[in-house]
Amino acid sequence: MAANFLDLPDKLSNYDFAKVVVLPIPYEATVTYGKGTSKGPAAIIEASAQVEFYDREFDCEPVEKFGIHTLSEIKIPSSSEEAARRIYEAVNSHIKAGKFVVGLGGEHSVSVGLVKAQAESSKEPITIVQIDAHSDLRDSYEESENNHACVARRFLENKNVEQILQFGIRSISTEEIKFIRKNFKRVRTWFAEETESDDWKDEFISRILGKKVYLTIDVDGIDPSVIPATGTPEPDGLSWNKTIEIIKILTGAANLISLDCVELAPVAGMHASEYAAAKLVYKVLAIKYNTLTNNR
Repeated sequence: MAANFLDLPDKLSNYDFAKVVVLPIPYEATVTYGKGTSKGPAAIIEASAQVEFYDREFDCEPVEKFGIHTLSEIKIPSSSEEAARRIYEAVNSHIKAGKFVVGLGGEHSVSVGLVKAQAESSKEPITIVQIDAHSDLRDSYEESENNHACVARRFLENKNVEQILQFGIRSISTEEIKFIRKNFKRVRTWFAEETESDDWKDEFISRILGKKVYLTIDVDGIDPSVIPATGTPEPDGLSWNKTIEIIKILTGAANLISLDCVELAPVAGMHASEYAAAKLVYKVLAIKYNTLTNNR
């Protein structure tokens, strides 16, 4: 078993040296189709031991610049409200210590506590960039306002969340379409096919320029040919290269303050999914810490 994310030696993984902390949150309570997201964090960490430290794009081992400390996983009861509270409390001390927090889910509802901690610790409004197959803007689902299908709606209830910018959406309800059209200033959705041209880039940059951004990655936002092991896989998602392009534009224009990666539901014999998720998390960190505008 990997001792920590990337299976790093102590000099790169001890808390004092690391700029990044990884928080595993194996929470699963409102999943409505394929189950197994509670096993996602451990699977990603285990797979990360196979990810090479060296990045050809940057011609270095980026982790040497920032280090990653892996925290103990949070044990949470089934209550969504209690889950959000415990996650919020767990993250706060690391934000105060100046750490970049990476949350590993678990179902997408874990992001509510993570976002709340970041928003309330920021002196300025934050923007959320959401990579996802689903907009998650339902007010409630299956008689719960805390269902994983409602997380983006819950984000918007925080007064310090300025806007949500969504990429890769390709499955959406009538309720959500109406909400998006009514709240265009705070919710901008680029459906998966809309990213095939370059038309989205100028508006995206103008919306995030100079702002603090929280990135939430539901792995079903990425095409299932890359990550098939997720509860509700939708065809025709973002390619690996398109996902990386979005992240590079983000880090070049804005200050990425935190990240989560959620909804991996590992399947025996399909370890390519957790490996891709682990590599994606490392790639986001490599891009962030090799982007001069974010070395602040």
